[in-house]
Amino acid sequence: MKVSIVGKKARIGKNVQIGNFVTIENEVVIGDNTWIGNNVSILNGTSIGERCQIHSGAVLGGNPQDLKYNNEPTLLIIGNDNIIRESVTVNKGTLSKGKTEIGNNNLIMGNAHIGHDCLIGNNCIVGFGLGIAGEVVIDDWVNIGGLAAIHQFSVLGIHSMIGGMSRVVKDVPPYVLVGREPLTYVGLNRVGLKRRGFKPEKINELKEIYRIVFQKNKNTTLALEFIENNFEPFLERDIIIDFIRKSVRGIVKGSKE
Repeated sequence: MKVSIVGKKARIGKNVQIGNFVTIENEVVIGDNTWIGNNVSILNGTSIGERCQIHSGAVLGGNPQDLKYNNEPTLLIIGNDNIIRESVTVNKGTLSKGKTEIGNNNLIMGNAHIGHDCLIGNNCIVGFGLGIAGEVVIDDWVNIGGLAAIHQFSVLGIHSMIGGMSRVVKDVPPYVLVGREPLTYVGLNRVGLKRRGFKPEKINELKEIYRIVFQKNKNTTLALEFIENNFEPFLERDIIIDFIRKSVRGIVKGSKE
């Protein structure tokens, strides 16, 4: 039995497989070779790239859960090669940014929620049951453990890892591992960095930079000045400095251990 509803104006690519009891509204684009499981709803304003997997019960492009939203036309844009597991919900944008956007090659595990106007990069893992509030920015290669909660407007830096069941209310700088309650810097994301080809000497440099930021009893301004004056410029150093200086919510606290 295959009682699915596909809008006449929906643009469906080549070799797209659509399961049972699926709803695809008119203003939807689905790229080639994408697989859609049973009981999936893909709503107006949603664009999905190529070779994605959308598992049973997912709802993509639902209206923002924001009282200011008044049915304005906004978007949900999903890139290529994403795996979206069972019962995931992703809301489209509001007039604030106009779109929610997910990049390429991400794994979004079952029962996760991604709120309006979020921006998620590439190669991220979003854990089971994770709640991401509106207007969160998640950079490339971020790994978030299951059942975590991400406060609205938070920013998670490139190559960072957030422990399961964490409560994220501050920005998480690049390359770090955070956990505990309240959320605390507990070291570098060493395993992730090694898997992505970071050399031991580079990892040690990053460790020394974060010792200055978190463990040397310097305020943020003095810590960044010290790093600029005592570490030769390199890409990762500059990414860290730029991230911390631009942080609006402030970054997580450090551990003295």
